Amino acid sequence: MVTTNKVNVEEQAKLAKKAAKTLSLLTTEEKNEALLTLADTIDNEYETILIANEKDLENGRQQGHDAAFIDRLTLTKERIEEFAQGLRQVAELDDPTGIINSDWVLDNGLKVQQITVPLGVIGMIYEARPNVTVDATGLALKSGNAIVLKGGSSAIISNKTIVEVIHRGLEQTKIPKEAVQFIASTDREATQQLFTMKEHIDVLIPRGGGSLIKAVVNNATVPVLETGVGNCHLYIDAEADVKKALAILVNAKTDRPAVCNALETAIIHQDWLSANKDALIETLRAHDIHVHGDSTIMKLIPGAVPASEDDWANEYLSKDIAIKTVTNLTEATQHIEDYGTKHSEAIITENQETADKFMKLVDAAALYHNASTRFTDGGALGFGAEIGISTQKLHARGPMGLPALTTIKYLMHGDGQIR
Repeated sequence: MVTTNKVNVEEQAKLAKKAAKTLSLLTTEEKNEALLTLADTIDNEYETILIANEKDLENGRQQGHDAAFIDRLTLTKERIEEFAQGLRQVAELDDPTGIINSDWVLDNGLKVQQITVPLGVIGMIYEARPNVTVDATGLALKSGNAIVLKGGSSAIISNKTIVEVIHRGLEQTKIPKEAVQFIASTDREATQQLFTMKEHIDVLIPRGGGSLIKAVVNNATVPVLETGVGNCHLYIDAEADVKKALAILVNAKTDRPAVCNALETAIIHQDWLSANKDALIETLRAHDIHVHGDSTIMKLIPGAVPASEDDWANEYLSKDIAIKTVTNLTEATQHIEDYGTKHSEAIITENQETADKFMKLVDAAALYHNASTRFTDGGALGFGAEIGISTQKLHARGPMGLPALTTIKYLMHGDGQIR
């Protein structure tokens, strides 16, 4: 593995800051043309990326990583094509910068404008998801920001190769390749350095497991846009449609179990469970979903294991699921309050009043009525891509697309006014 010392990390941050100045002067058309060029370059060089990814996969298998981890790390031609298509979608989106939010004229004739501008330089710290390298780059460049990428050691060969491909693409555009920096280091010190580079980095975005996010939030002096782990819940109300409930449960749990918007805990009203336990058991068995349940579930579902306190808080990222039985909506929302991560929560019910009450009571970035939590995703919501899903409340919340990567600036135009 390549290591990087403090001088080099700081130099990369300086180069990114300088490139951000150039980016701020480019037109929307120039940025869009660059993104389309990057998409074509990635499509053309997919084999190079796959070869690099196979090296990371082999290392991961030798280190004994589980299936969920390997899934997040794995690239295919189709997934790389999705990267490229994501860049094309971002190019089609409105430019979030240069928008005049408001303007007015003071009594003395001074003209005031509040406009949106790039954050500047984004520091991205993430784990075994090579797609983040492309998604974050596309969103950063479209919003006029430079980006410093620090991926996890498990994907370092893939990420380094992807950035090399991005640099070859940028050489054909108006965007300097220095606007995208990748810290090719497995040294923890390199990550620690990013935490405190306030003079060069404007914001840090961690994306990964709970331990990574906690480390960034607790140690960084650079402002942090906090993304969160997803202990997502599905509450099946007494008045839930059986077909909807089971289909949504299966989709939310099994479509891609290793992602943060996958279902981890089902909360089921005891009346619905009594009436539909056979259909539930058959559905769980058919989709090989492994149940950790409370005492009621243990009696009803063959093969279920007792749910511990840790199970209620667990982000399984697998086909395991915790199931809790309740007697009313209050118990359901209290369980979410006690164990949720403020990411994505859903209710299945045909009672609109119950659904409305659930959405008012539950504190989360994304709430669903009769739909899967899998839609908490920038691409699915029409953002083109996302740089992460924020579970905090300041500046940005939920899937963070282009607007989340901007701030504001006040412009005053006068004719000699003094105060």
